[in-house]
Amino acid sequence: MKKRSSCSLNQNRKIPFHGEPIHSVGSVVPWAEPGVGVIATQSLVNISFGPRGLELLRQGKSAEETLKMLIDSDEGRDFRQLAILDAQGRVAVYTGKKCIPEAGHAIGAHFAVQANLMLKNTVWPAMKNAFEKSQGPLAERMLCALEAGQKEGGDIRGCQSASLLVVRIQSTGKLWEDRYIDLRVEDHPQPIQELWRLLRIFRAYESMNQGDLAMEKNDVNSAMAHYGNALAMDPENTEMKFWYAIALANHGNIEPSLPLFRSVFQTGENWRELTQRLVPVGFLQVDPQTLKAILDLK
Repeated sequence: MKKRSSCSLNQNRKIPFHGEPIHSVGSVVPWAEPGVGVIATQSLVNISFGPRGLELLRQGKSAEETLKMLIDSDEGRDFRQLAILDAQGRVAVYTGKKCIPEAGHAIGAHFAVQANLMLKNTVWPAMKNAFEKSQGPLAERMLCALEAGQKEGGDIRGCQSASLLVVRIQSTGKLWEDRYIDLRVEDHPQPIQELWRLLRIFRAYESMNQGDLAMEKNDVNSAMAHYGNALAMDPENTEMKFWYAIALANHGNIEPSLPLFRSVFQTGENWRELTQRLVPVGFLQVDPQTLKAILDLK
């Protein structure tokens, strides 16, 4: 039986349903659709609760109605945990009477936390308290809750896997934009810390993208601020340094680009080769003399 944690919001460890091998919590526990709702299915997880529950919500059923229909139809209901948040912010949660102790859940304003196989019955209250007291973006607040549960004792077996899923409130009709954050740690001795690291990288690239947009609008000062913020969040990211340098060079800021190019080239000669390949396709627009000065950096 593998040790896992997941957040949707939830702290979760589970065993296979119908004997199926489970390789990550992110692929089976959290289900979400913009403008429809969010579902977390866990304990002896019934994976079908995810897609079936979203379909019921899509049909206009409330969180409470959806939960009742799913649980009533399941002969294994005593072993399940299920939490549902609908598009109107209504929450419904269920913890079966045969979920392995300690198991339970708590409900707050437009959110729920749930846990099973915990070391102590104070885990889910600690998660609820942490989420309510935290500030900032939703993803960071969710990780604060998950971290609080782990600090309170977490799973009696330890931890192994973690996931974070955030979708937009209303659908834009563009799946690649609606599924805002989808991060997964499949197998790690410290999955929550690893999830924090992945979220920091996500935020750094988010800032880089804002810098690119500012550059497109010729707002160099704003772009530099976004790029600087991105590098501050992930200072050892070679690719981030590289594209920052490219953007600077393309807008005539050659001198500040050179230290970045030098740092990148020192990590491997392939970056120097890539720089040359960008010129014919228009991704790097500098004159031959400037290109030579960049490529000659040691």
